[in-house]
Amino acid sequence: MNYEDLYQTLQPHEKSVKDCISSLQRLFKAVLRETESGDVKSLVRDLNAMEEAAAVITSSLKDLAGAVDDFDAKTYFENGDFAEQMLAVCEEKGVDVRGEFPVYEMFPYRVKLDAENQDVYLDRKKLQCMRPQSLVDTIQSSQEKLNKASFNELTFANELSDAYDLALLKQKRQPGTDIYLTSLYKFLAPMSRFRKDYSQKSFAFDLARLYISGIDETKAGKKFQFGPTRDQNKSIRILDRNGNEQFLATIRFYEE
Repeated sequence: MNYEDLYQTLQPHEKSVKDCISSLQRLFKAVLRETESGDVKSLVRDLNAMEEAAAVITSSLKDLAGAVDDFDAKTYFENGDFAEQMLAVCEEKGVDVRGEFPVYEMFPYRVKLDAENQDVYLDRKKLQCMRPQSLVDTIQSSQEKLNKASFNELTFANELSDAYDLALLKQKRQPGTDIYLTSLYKFLAPMSRFRKDYSQKSFAFDLARLYISGIDETKAGKKFQFGPTRDQNKSIRILDRNGNEQFLATIRFYEE
């Protein structure tokens, strides 16, 4: 089962409806002029034409509804066709994806397929989307928008440094100690309402841009260094300049 087959089936019926609506709008303007001028002969002719166009619309709408009703959306999700085609589109468009049904990551987004309800979740947002190509296009467009957004690497490094100092104080750690990035995120967005505006995925995306920049020093002259961990649950996955995945877990700021 493939949504693209349904999409192609719907196209001619949709075009028919569109053309008839355009015709109805044109005829209706003519009818208004004819009623105002008293051109009854033309009025009768155009009213008949409108009736015929309306009948075509009704027929096309029935064809559209029948094709949609024949599409088994539940099976499409449950048998894995949607997921398989989504992965194929990702490969075709060069969109990085990892994971397995029903949860995938398309950095920096998390995609969950709800087969029972035929819903797609992009992070916490529920999407009504049965077309894998449309979903991937949406994600790719959002990724491009994030990439184009202004970002000051030094400012972000300073913000991380401030959060790091606060974490050292709260956790009673020594300067230069490795602190988990996931802990720093909580200092950057301490309240749940802040995390809605600045999610951990957005944090990961900023970390990726800082990592790619090659900067390793704050405006104040503090050096910083990322570190890994054996516990992947505490790692943040990013993509480097070449699109390769990297796992960042900790960071430390220090003075040479």
